[in-house]
Amino acid sequence: MLTKQTKEDLIRAAIQAKKNAYSPYSRFPVGASLLTSDGTIVKGASIDNASYSETICAERTAIVKAVSDGFKSFAALAVVADVDRISPCGLCRQVIREFCAPDMLVLLIGTLEEVEETTVGALFPK
Repeated sequence: MLTKQTKEDLIRAAIQAKKNAYSPYSRFPVGASLLTSDGTIVKGASIDNASYSETICAERTAIVKAVSDGFKSFAALAVVADVDRISPCGLCRQVIREFCAPDMLVLLIGTLEEVEETTVGALFPK
């Protein structure tokens, strides 16, 4: 279980990551932060491409950065976007499930400023 401070740090990191999003086509900046089991926070931002299928979501950016840097065990993920409620897309859910345990905490933060706490396992069937 994560402390309140760790959750706040993870959310702040996702908000910071969102500032680096490249979204000239979708106009939908998203930030994510991934907490490794050793306490490292890896940030990821959404990166648009004129060929929409080549766009990379923030969640996948964070996971790919972490895995390519040698991290293989994760404790939590936070995702932030400028919509009422945010939820990872199907591609992100598949990548999240590939690298994260079903009971891993996922924090979803939209403009309502409510933090929805869920798990990878609860997200995947959706």
